[in-house]
Amino acid sequence: MVDKRHSRRQATVPLYGFQPPVGTPYGLEVSTVEDFFAEHDDWPWNPPRPGRATFHYLILVTEGKLLHDVDHVTRTVTCGQWLWVRPGHAQCWHPPGDARGLFILFEPEVLTSDAARLLAPLTAHDAPAVLGPHPDDGVWLQQTALQLLDEHRALGRRPLDIHHALRRSLLESLLLRLVNSPDVPSDSASAGGTGRGDTYARFVDALELHFRELHRAADYAGLLGCSVRTLSRAARDVTGKGVREVIDERRLLEARRLLGSAGWDARAVAAHLGFTDPANFGRFFRGHTGLTPAAFTARATRTGM
Repeated sequence: MVDKRHSRRQATVPLYGFQPPVGTPYGLEVSTVEDFFAEHDDWPWNPPRPGRATFHYLILVTEGKLLHDVDHVTRTVTCGQWLWVRPGHAQCWHPPGDARGLFILFEPEVLTSDAARLLAPLTAHDAPAVLGPHPDDGVWLQQTALQLLDEHRALGRRPLDIHHALRRSLLESLLLRLVNSPDVPSDSASAGGTGRGDTYARFVDALELHFRELHRAADYAGLLGCSVRTLSRAARDVTGKGVREVIDERRLLEARRLLGSAGWDARAVAAHLGFTDPANFGRFFRGHTGLTPAAFTARATRTGM
């Protein structure tokens, strides 16, 4: 029997842009988990369809339990917890089960520059996927999310610019409270400052979306509209590493995830990460880990990595 799920894995995970319902303004959509499941029938969990998005998924579970794959790892989100899937992360839905809650989708550009800077520890691609807010914040966060849902549904009740300003204000208030969650390390490196820090923050955003197909510092400098030298200095200032090293680390992280918990074979991973020859991928992987892809997979299987 052909394993269709395995065949499906070997295709590139598609990237989706923000496509809200007609009449939804300014890159922000608010709904409920149950409405999402009802509107999409059995899509996209039967069969599972992994995908990536250019926008943020933010879900508060208020009842039941939600299972959701983020970067090929199944996360369990229980009542009172938040799931955050950031732009570029691979994700896959599970059957709906008994989960209920609030569902917020927003593009990075919705946030003001000041809010984006303060939220850098939360919006970073390596920030936690599941957040448990501080006990003193849980009720407030849920109430604010409900107010955001109410304002979103109030389209036409007041002038459009005021409607959007209210939605953005409520979203930023919610996120700024959520950034204090115990799950967010207090020493998270915030690359959202000014100057070189801002350049590096934009580079990380671009890298998360394009690390599969763009592998040179010049590619990202071109996307950001800066010189390779400027980008290199920004990376050194924030991480102490060169741009190519940061790119390679992100590709290696994806390879480890796919070979380990996701169970892809080396040929599929090589194609997914833009290697033209599986042998080149094997040399890349062994050079960074000391193991061949097959040896890493075998070890991950034995240890449950």
